[in-house]
Order: sequence, then structure tokens, then C-alpha cells
Amino acid sequence: MRNNSTKAEMRRLLLNARYEVLPTASIEEKIVASIPVGRTVTVTASPSKGMAATLDLAESLVGHGYRAVPHLAARMISGRTELEEIVARLLDSGINSVFVPAGDADPPAGNYEGSLELLRDLTAMGDPFAEVGVTGYPESHPKIMDDITVQAMWDKREHATNLVSNLCFDPAVVSAWVKRVRSRGAVMPLLIGTAGPVERTKLLAMATKIGVSESARFLSKNKSVFARIATPGGYSPEKFLEKISPTTREPASHVEGLHLFTFNQVAETEAWREDLIARLGSSATLPR
Repeated sequence: MRNNSTKAEMRRLLLNARYEVLPTASIEEKIVASIPVGRTVTVTASPSKGMAATLDLAESLVGHGYRAVPHLAARMISGRTELEEIVARLLDSGINSVFVPAGDADPPAGNYEGSLELLRDLTAMGDPFAEVGVTGYPESHPKIMDDITVQAMWDKREHATNLVSNLCFDPAVVSAWVKRVRSRGAVMPLLIGTAGPVERTKLLAMATKIGVSESARFLSKNKSVFARIATPGGYSPEKFLEKISPTTREPASHVEGLHLFTFNQVAETEAWREDLIARLGSSATLPR
């Protein structure tokens, strides 16, 4: 049985959650119908859709009253000139937060082989955004050695304001990773990447929608995602939150909340979040 501190921490994480979506044709309507205005929605960048789809959706969401965080996938941006144009456009739209992954474009559109080069250019431009997020990897990256990802995170600390963990279903791995990150001296605020209860058939359909070549890369990089979702009892987001809460509620963890990978199942994700918050109760005093 959960104690009050565990319930309070789970609730805190859920109350401080943001949503990740892919820029498909129908997603704007789904967001407006399902997610309360004022929430934070991050918009991925897809080589098959192009950066324009990401920027257009982010701007539209701001118009609806959401806080939009577009992904500036470094390998999809041709260089400093295009980056400056994107920055000006986003600032004009009132967007002050971005997320900077390397991206999957192969070959890259220009001279940004990874996110660090783009982050350095943003710094050279005077840090135009109040918040800049980067990725952390609780599990090994399928194509990058662990020591390289660790060094990259260290190198990015001077340019980023927050760290978002990549999707991982193992609470023990995530908890151990949070402690390792902090032991290395990285103190930037952290968001834990996780998924709500997503349907396998819809997840497969979404992988198809983002493009055949991208689907192949997505599936190859995320075999554990499908294995967990396809296996009965293989993944419980509620149990995941319960098991990481002892770590996330420690002040030294600097965990601000959740980054919910919705796979565009925004209605289902939000219904799960609201239901769990209600079941956890509102009487417990939130820690921190």
C-alpha cells in the first residue's frame, strides 16, 4: 500500500507534466479537444514532414493558448542562417522555449552533425530562448557509445537549461540514471520521459504515419517499447511512477516533472493523467 509521501510525489509529477506530439494533420484538433489550455506541448521534428510542420503547429498551439516547445532537430537545419530565421520566427510568435535533439535526418541538411553545434550557435546568438532542453539517455543509445552520450551531456550543460530523459520503461534503470547524472555534477532541472497507457495498434499506426524510412528507424531503436506494450502486464505507467518516486522526491534529484510521450494518443493520455491524479487524492501535502 502506498504511503502518503509516495502518493504526493506521484501527484506532483503528474501535475507537472508536459506532452510530446508528432505534427500530423489531425493532432491540433485532438490537442484542443483533450488538453487544457495553458499546458505545455512539445512538437517533434520529422524528416518526412520537415521543420515547417513543427514550426507551424507550434505557432498554432500558441494561438490556442498553449505553451509550445518546438523541437529544433539539428540535422534538419542547414546552418546558422536558417537557424537565425527560425529563432526570429519563434520569438515573433511568443515562443521562448525549445528542445534541441540531434534528429534522425540522414544525411544532415547542413553542417550540424549533432545538437551541440546548434546549441553553441544559440549561445553565440545571445541565448535567445529562456529555456533550452536536451536529451538524456537512461539506457544505452542504439548507435552511440555510453561514454560519448555522457560526455555530450556534460558538454551541453553550459548551453541547456533542462534535461529530458529518453523513454525508458524500467524504473530501476531510470532511478539509477538520475543518481548517476547528479553524481557527475549536472544540476540542470530534469524531466522524466515516460508514456501513459498507449495502445499497441495505434502506436504501430503512428509509426507508419511518420514515414516508412523513419518507421524502420523508430522500430529498430525502440524494440523494447513494442515488447513492453505488446506483453500483457508488461508496462504499467502507474507502477512506474510509484517505483521512481523515492528517487524523484529527493531534493537533490532536481526532477521537475514528467515528459509524456503521447504518440499522439493525447485524449487517452490526458484521461489517464486526470484519473490517476483524482485517485491519488488532493489532501496530501506536496513535498519540496
